[in-house]
Amino acid sequence: MARSAYPMLVLAAVAAPAAAELPQPVRAMIDAAIATGDEGKVRTVVELAKATNPADVSEIEAIDAAFLADRREQQKQAEARRIAAIREAGLLERWKGRGELGGSRATGNSPSFGLAAGLDIKREGIDWTHSLRARADYQRTGGIVTREKYFAAYEPRFQIGSDLFAYGLGQFERDTIQGYDARYAVSAGLGWQAVRRPDLNLALKAGPALRRTEFTTGETDTRLAGLLGFDFDWTFAEGVKLTQNTNMVAETGGAATVIFDSRNTTLALVTGLEARITGKLSSRFAYQVDYASQPPAGKVSTDTISRVTLVYGF
Repeated sequence: MARSAYPMLVLAAVAAPAAAELPQPVRAMIDAAIATGDEGKVRTVVELAKATNPADVSEIEAIDAAFLADRREQQKQAEARRIAAIREAGLLERWKGRGELGGSRATGNSPSFGLAAGLDIKREGIDWTHSLRARADYQRTGGIVTREKYFAAYEPRFQIGSDLFAYGLGQFERDTIQGYDARYAVSAGLGWQAVRRPDLNLALKAGPALRRTEFTTGETDTRLAGLLGFDFDWTFAEGVKLTQNTNMVAETGGAATVIFDSRNTTLALVTGLEARITGKLSSRFAYQVDYASQPPAGKVSTDTISRVTLVYGF
């Protein structure tokens, strides 16, 4: 019986199929997808390879797992290099921003000259973001200054969580036509990044504020206030972006959390439409509304400015 069993074992060993290797064209297809570094493409090719080569699923999955592990390691190293570069950067490094400039000049019966300029720069760190903004609008018509408006603000932000942040704000304004030589505001509070996408950004913030106004009449007024704000950017077409920036400061006469029954509410609303001309150069149309519920005597509540400028990013 032992003699008859031996040939059967030999026959079984010969009849058993050898472990199949992944066909070379399939392997080449997977390697080509991996070479692109696109996880989506690799996932698609891997699923197709598994469906058409069921006998080689284990080998295909091993190749996919090795690719994903290598990809995660590369991302981890890249993030570590990014953080190290931020930590080692000097105070004047890693600032990015944009400057804009526009002007007008007319001669003849009603000679006039106008200038509009702006600067926005930002430095993003690991947890902190620092923003500096400045604006200037000046116009002289018939030898008389008809617009003289300046604005500057510094805003640091600390990222508490993925969407929650704390902010601080120091702000200066001058608008002699509206009736004040200087208006200072400081504020601190919390903000929420409601939407953060490549094509859409929406951030909201709120907090108490202190504001001091120096009027052109020589009078001064210092009041506790509340600040509400939101920033909205939407790229709705290739190279075209709609921007909306709003800061509303409501003076409350001492109750910083109440803003609806305030003594004086000011609203600065700027809506902009940008169209890219080249990689870093864009044209921008902006419409600004400045509203004060209690303007100085002889002044109106609402001022508007329309401007067209060229914007250069850096």
